[in-house]
Amino acid sequence: MEITRTRSWRNVDAVTYGPLYFLADFNIETLARLVGNSVLPGTETRMAPPAPVMVQLASGSPGPEWSAVVWSQPDSSIASFRRAVTYEEPDADRAIEETREYAASIGRFARGTRATFVPTWVLPPWHRGYGPLDFRPGLGIAHLLARMNLALSDALRDEPNVFVLDAARWIASVGPRAWSDKLWFATKSPFTAAVFEQAASDLAAALAGLNGGARRLVILDLDDVLWGGIVGEVGWQGLNLGGHDPAGEAFADFQRALKGLTRRGIQLAIASRNDEAVALEAIDRHPEMALRRADFAGWKINWTDKAQNVVDLLAEIGLGAESAVFIDDSASERARVGSAVPGVLVPDWPGDPSKYREALASLRCFDVPFITREDRARSGMYAAERTRRTSLSAAGDLQAWLESLDVVVTVESLTSATLDRATQLFNKTNQMNLATRRLANTELMAWAAADDHSVLTFRVADRFGDSGLTGLVGLEFEAPRARLVDFVLSCRVMGRNVEETLLHVAAAHARVRGAAELVAEFRPTSRNAPCLEFFRRSGFRAESDGRFVWGLSTRYERPPWVTVRDHSDVTRAGNPA
Repeated sequence: MEITRTRSWRNVDAVTYGPLYFLADFNIETLARLVGNSVLPGTETRMAPPAPVMVQLASGSPGPEWSAVVWSQPDSSIASFRRAVTYEEPDADRAIEETREYAASIGRFARGTRATFVPTWVLPPWHRGYGPLDFRPGLGIAHLLARMNLALSDALRDEPNVFVLDAARWIASVGPRAWSDKLWFATKSPFTAAVFEQAASDLAAALAGLNGGARRLVILDLDDVLWGGIVGEVGWQGLNLGGHDPAGEAFADFQRALKGLTRRGIQLAIASRNDEAVALEAIDRHPEMALRRADFAGWKINWTDKAQNVVDLLAEIGLGAESAVFIDDSASERARVGSAVPGVLVPDWPGDPSKYREALASLRCFDVPFITREDRARSGMYAAERTRRTSLSAAGDLQAWLESLDVVVTVESLTSATLDRATQLFNKTNQMNLATRRLANTELMAWAAADDHSVLTFRVADRFGDSGLTGLVGLEFEAPRARLVDFVLSCRVMGRNVEETLLHVAAAHARVRGAAELVAEFRPTSRNAPCLEFFRRSGFRAESDGRFVWGLSTRYERPPWVTVRDHSDVTRAGNPA
């Protein structure tokens, strides 16, 4: 069966994560090789010259395009802890002070990097410390190490591009194979390759999230995935879900894990071979359902080919295949979707529901560098979008529907309060993205801080709800013209005249800064053709090589049914909008 593809322009481009620099007080070559050769093939890696980590940090970063890993052993980095592990009377306060000094060095180093990752400190399992007293405050070594890790994390909390990674989880996942004294004495590496494999996988996931590569949608089957049994045969009352049955409890627990993902901004959808009315009745009425209809961004519950349903769901929700995960208990359905819809992540799925929650957690594809207010509210936003689409179908007349939306666009200059969400939008948006630049939050703020630059953010709301911060414009001023460097708009608000409103505000701000013309240069990717199509019909004069120009002697009008509230810094010189 041939798949009909809606024109979404979201094909996968190769994602590059930039080079990675390693600083450590032990032999970390195994981790560097794993990253560069297998986990992130082709990634350039480099190790700092052998020296204490504090000396390596003081030598500075290799450059702002580099990310870094700073991994030390606690007894070599913190002198007071070194004395504690040899059972001298511990000076906990001094150890915490030394930890803060160490964190300050990391912070100074990290400001010269794209991102810096700091694994927590761990001790080998054979180190029992004071036995039953080892978590006693003022004495226990385990207690002191826990305090040091918390102090390290707290001290680095305000460094926006520093991420503290949980090394204890890597050790626990490997178990007794994590450590080898023989390996340490032979190679000066305290951990086995199995630990470094866990670390490399977490680093890859973190770098993917930092570069906008995290998955944002989980598409689920229903029967024997969200519940036990076939709802069309047993009815919702006969489903195995919750209660005191081990499998029923496992299905309910899996639903709660999925519900947790929605609180992190990851959306859920359904692709199921079922009768829609019967399946939705089960979702609405079964008392043990943790997930209800409002928790799903969309669904295709019918007898159509699942691969086609996945394609249709992606088009409806406005995400590309590279943003989605498909979970199904049927190996044949997984194979069909995996081959027919390239880019969708289709993991092998266990047959035992007691392993579902662990299988979901092991995917490592949902990691992001921050959680924003928009992430927390995204399920409600998608529910509002479903209502919006229904109202459009009922209205029939597109123009009348647009005028009835009561769209309000609020404009602000980029601030530290909006930086995380702006960076997320900047790195995740593909369809309506003029240049498709990818910047870390520190890089975006530094770019915006230049005297000849301006970054504006746009919040969009209408009578159906608040869509949050969903637009961004980056302007560069070089007399006699202003250049529209970035024009970014979430697909969730495309088609509501917000695109024209962004151009109206950008042109008005450029005019206030004294520019005679506004120039936009389209940089094509395999995913941003909708942006080119918009600029071709925008009224800007099209020139060669994707260049579009608007003469600022003429006002670029906004749609009269869109209200603009401009709270940006430029309004101090007169309200341009």
